[in-house]
Formats: sequence, structure tokens, C-alpha cells
Amino acid sequence: MPFLNPKRGPASDDQSGAGPHRSTPETEEAPVAATDLAKTRRQLTESSRNGKLDAPALRQVLVDLHEFWLTSKGAELGIKPHSGFAIVAVGGLGRGELLPYSDLDLILLHDDMPLERVSDVADGLWYPLWDANIPLDHSVRTVPQALQVAAEDVTAALGLLEARHIAGDEDLSNLLIGGVRQQWRNDIRHRFPDVVAHAQDRWRRAGDIAHRAEPDLKNGRGGLRDVQLLGALAIAQLTHGMAGLRPDSPGAGPQVAYARLLDIRTELHRIAGRPREQVRAQDADEIGAALRIGDRFDLARVISDSARTISYSIDVGLRTAGNALPRRGLAKLRRSPLRRPLDEGVVEHSGEIVLARNAIPSKDPGLILRVAAASARTGLPISASTLSRLADYAPELREPWPAEALSDLLVLLSSGHHMVDPIEALDRTGLWGRLLPEWGAVRDLPPRDAIHTWTVDRHLVETAAYASSMTTRVSRPDLLVLGALIHDLGKGRGADHSIVGAELAVQIGNRFGLWPQDVTTLSDMVRHHLLLPQVATRRDLDDPATADFVATALGHNRVLLELLAALAEADSLATGPGVWGEWKASLIGELVRRSMSHIDGIPPSVPEPLTLEQLAIAAEGDYAVRLVRADGPHTYDVTMVAPDQPGLLSKMAGVLALGGLRSHKACAQSHDGKAVNSFIVVPMFGSPPDAGLLRQQLIASVNGKLDVLARLDARERESPIPTIGSVSTPPGAMVTLGASAGSTDPDVDGAGHPKNAVPALFAVAPPRVTWLDTPEPDATDGTVLLEVRSDDRIGLLSRVSAVLEKHGADIRWAKVSTLGATVVDIFSLRLAEDTEEMRATLTDAIIAVCPPPQPKRDEDGDGPQPSGGTGRSGVPIS
Repeated sequence: MPFLNPKRGPASDDQSGAGPHRSTPETEEAPVAATDLAKTRRQLTESSRNGKLDAPALRQVLVDLHEFWLTSKGAELGIKPHSGFAIVAVGGLGRGELLPYSDLDLILLHDDMPLERVSDVADGLWYPLWDANIPLDHSVRTVPQALQVAAEDVTAALGLLEARHIAGDEDLSNLLIGGVRQQWRNDIRHRFPDVVAHAQDRWRRAGDIAHRAEPDLKNGRGGLRDVQLLGALAIAQLTHGMAGLRPDSPGAGPQVAYARLLDIRTELHRIAGRPREQVRAQDADEIGAALRIGDRFDLARVISDSARTISYSIDVGLRTAGNALPRRGLAKLRRSPLRRPLDEGVVEHSGEIVLARNAIPSKDPGLILRVAAASARTGLPISASTLSRLADYAPELREPWPAEALSDLLVLLSSGHHMVDPIEALDRTGLWGRLLPEWGAVRDLPPRDAIHTWTVDRHLVETAAYASSMTTRVSRPDLLVLGALIHDLGKGRGADHSIVGAELAVQIGNRFGLWPQDVTTLSDMVRHHLLLPQVATRRDLDDPATADFVATALGHNRVLLELLAALAEADSLATGPGVWGEWKASLIGELVRRSMSHIDGIPPSVPEPLTLEQLAIAAEGDYAVRLVRADGPHTYDVTMVAPDQPGLLSKMAGVLALGGLRSHKACAQSHDGKAVNSFIVVPMFGSPPDAGLLRQQLIASVNGKLDVLARLDARERESPIPTIGSVSTPPGAMVTLGASAGSTDPDVDGAGHPKNAVPALFAVAPPRVTWLDTPEPDATDGTVLLEVRSDDRIGLLSRVSAVLEKHGADIRWAKVSTLGATVVDIFSLRLAEDTEEMRATLTDAIIAVCPPPQPKRDEDGDGPQPSGGTGRSGVPIS
């Protein structure tokens, strides 16, 4: 409500920093000036410049100074206890953290006093501040007026939640402060979507602090406003404020991160001599020196670390608050959300990844990676309590890692950009550093040139995300995503990062349990990851010596060359806009083509001979199934025997898929008129089915009593088929449900995450079918080799085998591998007619049963991004 004094002009609700020009009659008594306050403010700022006051001390002295002046001035104006007037501070002074050039945010509160009296008091309070050029945001209101403003304006409400009594009638101030908080708690269910939208709008305008060249410390994502928003959610009794990270986590929790950013902002004000929020490059060295952080690169690292810690905390806070909102109407009658099993010891509950009730983290070192892989597959966030429990109790993985742990890591790294959030969550809670101790050297490390968009650690994750879309291009998709994740891990160590990184790759590869030859390939990938871009852009490609130089440098290793070609593209895409283009792609592509001509072809792929134990099983009878525990605690060897006939491999693989067994490897062979197929499987969760049950289902499928493909299709159709954005889901596919942040839909949490999502059947990498020209050593009967590379899907081996058998192809043997979420299947076939038309028909039919490629990611990252394919890595739950 405005109050006008006909002699002095506007006295309230003017939100500008400077007061109106005042023309005071000579007979009128001039207001008391605040020149001493302004002079002392300047002196304090100058003294801090000379090192007498550090940033926290400067803020506290400024708070004490302004409180003293306001209290004294208020007493002079009659703003005293039980006077019906009170001075209430919001903003920096309300929080008790006033910066050198912060505005004074003040409310003159009155108990419905006479208009003339209110106007006189307001003029007496505001004009001295204006005359001293002290920036001021002010208002004059009664308690009901202030409550009405808070009810209508989210920004005003968030500000009033930080209100603090300064002088005058404390009962009046408490009436406002208590009323605003009670109103906030009562209305939060309806206002929560507006609160989230308000934050998202601020993030769009100011950007992400952690990855901005000139970050906005106050308004950007991961900035000071976000911590203040957490406080508002805590007042609404929806969260526990800034709790949620262990003190020994990177960033040491949001409280420490907030204090760091506040100190940097304080020095920014002092150095700039004005209320500036963006850290400019020209000021960074001086700020770093004043806070004894180091140079501008050290400062950037501290800012990134703090902002990412706060970003993680605000994500958890919004999600927790959304789940804690009280339900109304029919939603109140719904039963508690179901716990949907996703993996061994991992379930989905209320839109989050949590631990199963029987999970024991202290006895299950691989649980961390299973949780992260489930999060990446489903697009669901990991519960903060789950991360905390894992951080407290999960032991470190023994070295070398079990094969199951490496497989789960590969599933995580093969999930495209869905891996970013779970890796960030693990990193902020200290779990990622347990898996990769070498990560600490690059965590939040800023790039040394402007062409890089991301910090070094985020660049590595982005490179792995892009590489996961190229896994079907290479014969070793596992080494591609691993190499992408660690290719720049040697940075920040004071030496050539390629050489240092190659040495680190050896110790990491040995820790992961890779075969020695694979460790060598991984190390060579890191050592030579810049070779192709440098040679392609600096040397003459028409000179035969150029291709010979590359082939010789790589030891004439064809696999290494194709891995480096994919890594060069992923690395460029993850660097920044415009780094990868048609010109660079054409140069590297031509260099790779020419270098390939200097390298021998791939040696023929043949299956290993049957073991004596497998031969003994085959001699037991027409049908046999043997299931025994393998090396890992959740891994089993399965041998299945049946009379050899067309369609048998499809039926065997389908029976295993229906039993909830994920096939990691398979080898199909024959002996003495019987098919002897071996599989390495991992149960989706729990114990595997009894071998006798699998044998009965195998016999039923061979006799035509069980249609395994129809059952697999029905299993996929049991989940809903939503649409993401403008991209329709194909029949049978399941995707992660999405919604607008802040939705009050009972099936969607406060941050827009679905509460009942299931793994999606979109592929991160497009399927690839290749007819290999390399003949088998004993191929005299017209057999050919077919290689299928695809993201996984439930029963994919069964489906591909069925396609081949349907078109009359006789499968002589098959060799199947699942590397993370990517399958590499090789079939030795005898075709009914080996023609180009038949090969094209088979190729199209095989691609049709593979997971369809996911929609392309928008440049800003906001477009549809369904989860990666699952299947063996994520059987939907009936």
C-alpha cells in the first residue's frame, strides 16, 4: 500500500535503489543523514582490500554496522518496542550475510497506524539512506498486506521467509515472520509447481555455474539462490534443508560449498566496486589471490566443485520435496507405491532407485555399480538415503574386479547421456572416487583453452556418452567406452597427459580384471587418442607414407585403429560445438580407410571345442540342462542339450530369457546329432530357476507346446506404452515416463521424475549387421559368417536366431558375447541360397527385431532422451 507525503513525495513500495529527488522547504527540518554509515562502509571495504578483514569477517561487520545504524535511527523516529512499528530485514541483511555493495532490503512494518504518522516515519528512515547513496529496496506494509504479497508472488514469498527483526516492535515482526512461514507450509502443495518453475526459469537465464566461463554465482544453477531455496523447502517441512552429503564427500557438503561461493562473491563485490554477480576472467586471478585459492584455474575448480555439490543437493531436495507433498482426493486412497525389482538387491520405489529390503551393502561390493547401472537404464535417480547407506557400508571391490562388476560398469557406460546423472551422484557422494581413485586429479579440473565446454571430468563422461552411440561400429565396444572414460585421465599431473594416462590405463585395466592383451589395447588407446586428428589435419593423406606411419604406430592392429577412429569422433563431440564437422570427419575417415589397407584382416572367428564335461552331458540323453555356479556370486554356467533341428538355438535362448536369466555369453555347437549349447547367465534378481524346470520348458518349446517368442512379446507388452515428446514408442517398447518439473501428478515426483518407470527398449547405438568376407578355415560347403552388433533386448538372441531359421539359414555354430549393454553375435550359416537379395532380406529382418535407435539428443540437451536398450541387462518385471 503506497503512502504519499504531499511535501516529500513517495515513501513506500518504490523498489528502485535510489530515492526520489527531494525538494525540502528551508523551514522544514532536514532528515538526519547517513553519511557516517556510508563512510564506514567504504572504509571497511578498503580495509579488507589491505588484508585486515577476510570475507566472512567483512560480512559480519557490515551486518553489525547496519543493524546498529537502523536500531539507532529507529529509536530516533520512535520505532521502539510496543510502538506499532518495526524494521524487518530481508535479503542479505535478513540472512546475516551483507556484502560490500549489496542492497539494503528493508520493510517498515506498522500495525495499521495513521497514514500521516506512517509517512513521516518512512520518510525519516528512507531519505537519509538515499541521501548517502546507499542502495535500498524498501516497502511499507501492515502484516496482512505483506502476507497478501507473499501469497501472490513466489519471489516475494521466498524473500520474506528470510525475514529477520531488526528494531522496534518485535511482536509485530514475529507476527509477520510466523505468519509467512505458516502460510508457506499451508500452501506449499499448490505452490510447489510454481516454485520449481521459478527456479528453472532462473537457471535458464543464468545457466549452469559449474560449466560457465563467467558464472553467475547468485542466480545460476548450483548457486547461492539454490541453497536458499533448500532452506525454503525445509521451512515447508518437505526436506531437511542442506543435509544429504557426508562431510568427507567431494565439496564437503552444501554448507561448505555455499560458504565458498559466498566468500568468492564477497571478494567479487570488493574488487569490482559494484554489486556484480558474474565472475569475469579479468577478476579471477585477483579473487583467487585474495582468498588464497590460487590462480584463475584454481578458482574455477573451486567454483565448479561447489556448484556441482549444490546442484546435486537441490536435485535431491526438489525430488524429496515432491515425494513428500501431501496427497488429496483419490490419490490419498491409493496404496503405498510398489517396490519393483530391477536387479539383484536393487528396486524402484516412489520414482527412485533404492536397495531391496534384503540387500546387505557390507557384504556386496558390487552393489554400487548395480545401483548406478539400474539408474542409467531406467532414467530414475538414485535415492539420497541409498547413496548414503552405500557410502557408509559398501566395501571396496577386490582387485581384480569380478566379471559381474565390470559388466555392470559397462552397462552404465553404454547408456548414453543417461549415465551422467548417476555418475554425478556417485561422484558427489564419494563413491565414484572409490571405484576410480585416479579420478580425483581431474575432478572439477578446468580446461586450459576456451574451446572446451566442460571441466575435464565431465568431458570424460560426455565422451563416454557419445562413444556409447558408436559401440556397434567396433568389435570391442567394451574397450571403446572404457577408453573414452579414461582417455584424458592423465591431465592435471604436470606431464604429457597421453603418456601419463597410458600408464594409468594399465593399472586401471588390471584393476578391472581385463585380459593382458586388452589392458595393452586400452593403454594404447589412451596413448594414441590424439594420433588420428593430428595426422589427418597436419599431413598429406595422399602420401602413402602417412597411412604407413599410422599403421606402424599402432602395430598394425586393426581393432585399435577402429577404436581410435570412434574415440576421435566422440572426443570431438564432447569437446564443444563445432569441433566435429564434415571436414574433420572426412579427413579422419580417409586416413582410417587408407591405414586399414596396410593392416592384415581380422583372423577368422571359430568356437572353442566342446569340453569333456559337455560331451558327457550330451551323452546322458536326448534332453539335458545343467546349471552350475560360475566364478561370480551371481553368475551361472548353463549347458543345454537337445536333438539337433532347425530353430533350436532360438528356443533355448528364449527359455533362458523367460526364466529371467541374462545371457552374457553363448556358444552354440553340435555333436553326434545333438545341439550342445552353452551359456553364461546372470539372474535378473534372486536365484535362477531350477534346471529341471528349464528342461521341461525346453522340451515343451521343441514339441510346440510353448511359443517362447510370443511369451517374450507378451512380457514386453505388460508395461504401458507412453510417448516421449513427439516421439512415439514402437509397439512393445517401454520407456521412462516423463513430466514437467513440479507436477502434482501423484505418479510423478516434484522434480519431474516418474515414480513407476521401467527400462526402455531404445538403443543408444544403431544396430549393425555385417557379412564377413573372411572364410572359415574349413569352410568348403558354402558357409558364411554373419556378425550382429546391437544394443541388448530381452530375448534378442532368441529373436535373431528365429529370424535366421525362418529364412532357411542353417546355424552351424554361434558365438555370442554381451559387453555391457552391447551384444556382438557371430553366426556361422549355411544359406539356402547365398544371394545379395537373401543377405539384404536377412539384414533387414534382423535389424527389425533389434531395439530401435533412440531419438537424437537436442543440442541443448532438453530433447527426448529415452533410456538405452536393456533386455539381458534389464528384463521388465511382470
